[in-house]
Amino acid sequence: MKPKLLVVKPGDRDPPLNVVGVKITVLVPDAVSQSQQVTLQAGDEGAGPPPHSHPWEESFYITKGQVQFACGGQTTTCFAGTLIHVPAGTVHAFSFGPGGGEMLEVTGTGSKAVQMFSALDRELPPGPPEVSKVAQVGGRYGLAIHI
Repeated sequence: MKPKLLVVKPGDRDPPLNVVGVKITVLVPDAVSQSQQVTLQAGDEGAGPPPHSHPWEESFYITKGQVQFACGGQTTTCFAGTLIHVPAGTVHAFSFGPGGGEMLEVTGTGSKAVQMFSALDRELPPGPPEVSKVAQVGGRYGLAIHI
């Protein structure tokens, strides 16, 4: 079966998922592409996941504001126009900087990111996330929390 062209215009998007305070809009789900998933992620200042790892690689391209990325004991402030690539299995975290921010996320083959984001949105109540619950739900998809 030949893959179909996918065009997702702003009015065609599903409402964003709420995952640990980050609004995640799914642009290319796993049902459409077996090789990558694409999301648009936005958050207010301070929003972002705790240090974690997973068995798929991912890349982030910052489109608005700034994001602090922590990886390998280093924290780097990244501004719009910056690309960050995180190899599979790497412990990393991020938080949106002053005024919040937005970034595009692309995950690689074998990613369960969209499935995990959907489960976290469904199973965690709004508000500050309970890390043990994030670890429990995310663990079903290969996520490991490193605190």
